[in-house]
Amino acid sequence: MALRTVLTDPMLRMLAAAVLLAAIVPVGGDARPVADLLVSAGVFVLFLLNGMRIARSEIRAGLRNWRFLLPLLLWVFGAMALAGLALASAGQGLVPPLIAIGFLYLGSLPSTVQSATSYSALAGGNLGLSVISAALLNIAGIFVTVPVFFLLGGTGSEAPLGWETAERIMLILLLPFVLGQLVQGWTKDFISQHGRHIVWIDRSVIALAVYVAFSGAVEQGIWRKVDPGAWAWLCGMVALFLLFGHAGSWFVGGALGLPRRDRISFLFAGTQKSTAVGVPLAAILFPLEVAGFLVVPLMLYHLFQLVAAAPVAGVLGRSD
Repeated sequence: MALRTVLTDPMLRMLAAAVLLAAIVPVGGDARPVADLLVSAGVFVLFLLNGMRIARSEIRAGLRNWRFLLPLLLWVFGAMALAGLALASAGQGLVPPLIAIGFLYLGSLPSTVQSATSYSALAGGNLGLSVISAALLNIAGIFVTVPVFFLLGGTGSEAPLGWETAERIMLILLLPFVLGQLVQGWTKDFISQHGRHIVWIDRSVIALAVYVAFSGAVEQGIWRKVDPGAWAWLCGMVALFLLFGHAGSWFVGGALGLPRRDRISFLFAGTQKSTAVGVPLAAILFPLEVAGFLVVPLMLYHLFQLVAAAPVAGVLGRSD
């Protein structure tokens, strides 16, 4: 079941195609500014659509459930970020420094909406709560991910946490989201009718961002700098991070005394990490040669979380 999920996941196949294309034909030279502009425009559209899709009523409902939401926020942006920091420190000398720092970046990211809700439903979790919490985490990520990453020692020299960074976040992420919220009353029917096509816009923007970012890593010699031993360490670190996410979020949900359905929602919302936020954000905040290395742990984690989530959801669903 897990293997079938991986092989048929459209996003994973598009990520693999983007990495392969970057390895063969990396974007560079005079084409790089154009590629950067296309990525920024695509991310703007991506967050505009997100603003149109997330109902304001869902946001209000999620904010009222503070007993679930507050611990989840602390787990996702606190405990997971600190675990990423620990792996980043442990990985120095085992993998290239920027890839090691990528674990801190991975830990600072919000949950992915689609996977967190899909697997929660499969496991018998609280689907409504999953949708609302994942959506709110993505909104919070616009404000929280970058400060957490830099305050915990991220690569501030390449993209300092100052007005320029805040300006890019506001113009490319926050502004389109707010605009989407404002116009969603007029666009609700359009979004509902064209949902399948819009999903492909999301995937295409993310794949473009991966292609552009990974092109920078290819030009900086990622295949030469990461030997087979480093790849083995990298995969082991990703697996360890995923194990911590699953075990920790399940334990925290139990310690909070959450009902089983809510605890399952907490598990998947607390473990799944968003390529939809992480890759575009890295592409607009960092130079290509930095972003391409930073997102390597995230892309591997995306693969690993798909492999792990399907059987975990199946076991939880059968034991309900």
